[in-house]
Amino acid sequence: MSSSHSLDRIDVIFDDERLVANAGLIAPATLAQHLGLRELFETNVDLGAAAGRANVGHKAMTVIHSALAGGDSIDDCDVLRAGSTQAVLGHAVLAPSTIGTFLRSFTWGHARQLDKVAGELLRRAWAAGAGPGDGSVTIDVDSSVCETYGLAKQGGAKFTYNQVRGYHPLFAVMAGTGDVVHARLRGGNAHAGRGAAGFLTETFNRVRAAAATGPLVLRADSGFYNRYVVDACTKADVRFSITAKLYKGRIYTAIAAIDDDAWVPIPYFQDGAAVAECTYCPFDAKGRPFRLIVRRVRPTPGSQLALFAEFSYHTFITDREGQMLDLEAEHRGHAEIENTIRDLKYGVGLNHLPSGRFGANAAWVALNVAAHNLVRWTSRIGLGETLVATDTIRRHHLAMPGRITRSARTLTVHLPQRWPWADAFNTCLANLHAVVLIT
Repeated sequence: MSSSHSLDRIDVIFDDERLVANAGLIAPATLAQHLGLRELFETNVDLGAAAGRANVGHKAMTVIHSALAGGDSIDDCDVLRAGSTQAVLGHAVLAPSTIGTFLRSFTWGHARQLDKVAGELLRRAWAAGAGPGDGSVTIDVDSSVCETYGLAKQGGAKFTYNQVRGYHPLFAVMAGTGDVVHARLRGGNAHAGRGAAGFLTETFNRVRAAAATGPLVLRADSGFYNRYVVDACTKADVRFSITAKLYKGRIYTAIAAIDDDAWVPIPYFQDGAAVAECTYCPFDAKGRPFRLIVRRVRPTPGSQLALFAEFSYHTFITDREGQMLDLEAEHRGHAEIENTIRDLKYGVGLNHLPSGRFGANAAWVALNVAAHNLVRWTSRIGLGETLVATDTIRRHHLAMPGRITRSARTLTVHLPQRWPWADAFNTCLANLHAVVLIT
């Protein structure tokens, strides 16, 4: 039986200039304006005589807000031109064709100018209340593969370590908050640790410049197990916890020498897990010794590994002081960086690098990282929440439909009645209005 309210009886007309599809973007846009982000781009990015050199700040902010609206391609920037969306953003919105020209104007050197913007933005955001203060800061570093298709992308046409074509960027993430404190695009054939020492030196300097005055700790997996990373940490007075590669030879000899009574059982998802430690010189038998902390577990019965070994091992080296069990549990926390990388790929636009030019894709990475961090800081400063996924923030707050009205020279954004998170959004906006730029 047909309903008297059949959807077939509803007409659809795209004719309202005052509607805003993603009215909640006013929250991160307000924070960006209070932090002076557009002006940072204008001051620090000089594209020379390139075709896309004009209005750098407006173009960069267009890409950032497109990513916050869920866009993962250049064409998706067009959604910001719908209705009166520009009124809640605080900057001019450029067409996708203009944004494409802008991104293609970046060389690798130009993209490196965005690092200065990122460092100063981090300092300002942390000074505004998003920072760690004098507490300890743990930085997780990891690489990820951004898969590409075809052979037309500079730096992305070669195979990565997992035998797919793509790029292999580096990310440094503040543990517990998801702030990406540094990012760098690399070609797909780069191994995990290539350029890591210099990247980490820049990361430590950036975090210190952002007024993180407490102790710094680096956590990394075995891709960063090399003397250059350790030397970079030592030089910067940063403690470290790095997964060791289980090469045949000295490291197995060191593990075998651990007394049976030294193994301490731990709660773990695999039965029979235990932890012990010894002193070990990781890169040279006559080099500097560090603590080698080892977790062992029994292989799954019937597995191939169970046929050849009584235990499987996971090891890491560290120069940190503290209880062995505490350090082992904290090192396992390195896995949380995968949540941030997932958020970069599926919360903003890093699952797709849109250009055939390496410099354009490097700029795309930097701008999407800025969008990711704006969400983190909007959540932390505005809502008092930490580690909320970007797509959750988008559903609850950014993707609200709205309508712009003007009365007595005042703009008003009208939002839906009975919106489930209306009170939280009002609180968020009030907190963001109170942010004061500290230069």
